[in-house]
Amino acid sequence: MPESQPTLEGRVALVAGATRGAGRGIAVQLGARGATVYVSGRSTTGRRSEYDRPETIEETAELVTAAGGRGIAVVADHLVPGEVEALVRRIDTEEGRLDVLVNDVWGGELLFEWDGTVWEHDLDKGLRLMRLAVETHAITSHFAVPLLLREPGGLVVEMTDGTAEYNASRYRVSFFYDIAKSSVLRMAFALGHELGPRGATAVALTPGWLRSEMMLDGFGVTETNWRDALAEVPHFAISETPSYVGRAVAALAADPDVARWNGGSLSSGQLARVYGFTDLDGSRPDAWRYMVEVQDPGLPADPTGYR
Repeated sequence: MPESQPTLEGRVALVAGATRGAGRGIAVQLGARGATVYVSGRSTTGRRSEYDRPETIEETAELVTAAGGRGIAVVADHLVPGEVEALVRRIDTEEGRLDVLVNDVWGGELLFEWDGTVWEHDLDKGLRLMRLAVETHAITSHFAVPLLLREPGGLVVEMTDGTAEYNASRYRVSFFYDIAKSSVLRMAFALGHELGPRGATAVALTPGWLRSEMMLDGFGVTETNWRDALAEVPHFAISETPSYVGRAVAALAADPDVARWNGGSLSSGQLARVYGFTDLDGSRPDAWRYMVEVQDPGLPADPTGYR
């Protein structure tokens, strides 16, 4: 850990939905600052979720420990209140505190239909998406926030897609996707109202175009040669690694003045400018500004000045 980065040693975090993608990146970067990180999810070495992908929570925990923290994998389905309650009870028993809660459960990649109207979209998939994206966050906060409030300065991070400003005037993918992501933004606002007077902070946070494991696989590339995908999708040039949003969460968790963001909607690119962190390649992608100023107006792909 660079000397310029405040330590998170002695701090305890729960990253709900840490199997892959942003959740894994966040867990590892919290570990890189020395935190103890409980990583939860349904994909384990013994059983895969319906995603049927190779990433597991055990791997994430190992990466947290390798980064300098202490990673602890706990199997939990965040749609099952009893499992979440047991998870939080375990953290209380083992640590006696919770400083950071990251609600990153999503699980909707296989469920949404691009531009699928509410009457055309598969109803079961749409409702399942909303349960996974919204209900899980509510259940986890219900059980975890009382422990987080035990010590002052706690932080809740609601992970979503898009800033409040961006999503307010734009249709996002489909009816169910749009509602799910907007609901999480509002969750952070509501939690901020409830946590602020009690000495804690809640924020909504979005990465930009994320080079997750699934995204890289979809383009048939790896992190090493990801730029090969630009031939097919030139705007992918603005993309970022999961470590970037992970460093955003770590910066928030280490900020003694984090309450200034309470109830707000933030992005990885925005926070990089404030806190000075970079992505793994030393760049600072600002995807949402790029979306507004370059991609959405239909201009040729050019990340110059945006990373």
